[in-house]
Amino acid sequence: MRVTKMGHACIRIEKNGQTLVIDPGAFTDPDAGLGADAVLVTHEHFDHLDEGRLRRAAQSNPGVEIWTNGSVAAKLGSLGVPVHVVGHGDAFSAAGFEVNVHGEHHAVIHPDIPVVGNIGFFLDGELFHPGDALTEPGTEVTTLMLPTHAPWMKLWETIDYLRAVAPRRAYSLHDGLLNDNGLEVVDKLLAGKAGPGTEYRRLRTGEAVDTSTA
Repeated sequence: MRVTKMGHACIRIEKNGQTLVIDPGAFTDPDAGLGADAVLVTHEHFDHLDEGRLRRAAQSNPGVEIWTNGSVAAKLGSLGVPVHVVGHGDAFSAAGFEVNVHGEHHAVIHPDIPVVGNIGFFLDGELFHPGDALTEPGTEVTTLMLPTHAPWMKLWETIDYLRAVAPRRAYSLHDGLLNDNGLEVVDKLLAGKAGPGTEYRRLRTGEAVDTSTA
């Protein structure tokens, strides 16, 4: 599969002529969802879910389908395309990918802030996008899209999560709030503390990688 980072928490994945997009939010390239055959949304926060971007995706391809949790699905009834509700333990096919769902809740930001639902997506038994949670899928992961900066996380938690999942490779995700100085610090620490057998690096927005040759 070919994975392109579309900004912050969004990736665009292509395989065998079909395209799947995960989490086109407010900090995402406005064209991230154009022509997509399927869109997956982990949760309802604006940096992962932008209805305008989803509407553009639906206009560009009326055959697009969306998979997400119940709270997000309730917001998308006016899009005019199929919206499927899935949860932890579910499995489905989308745009030629086999997808397993892991996780239920967003990480705690602060005790005063209600916890929303959050689901992670594991594609083709290879690539895992956890959304805004440090969910361990409980199976071998080749490619991990690694959240590296958020109001809900500490860097030591990211390092421990990276070591626990122990993927062959990890790419920085959810890093759209960091400036160049912050990115440099995070990248050095994660690369140095990733653990044996794991390669970590950050994809720039618009940069693509072929996981079969990475």
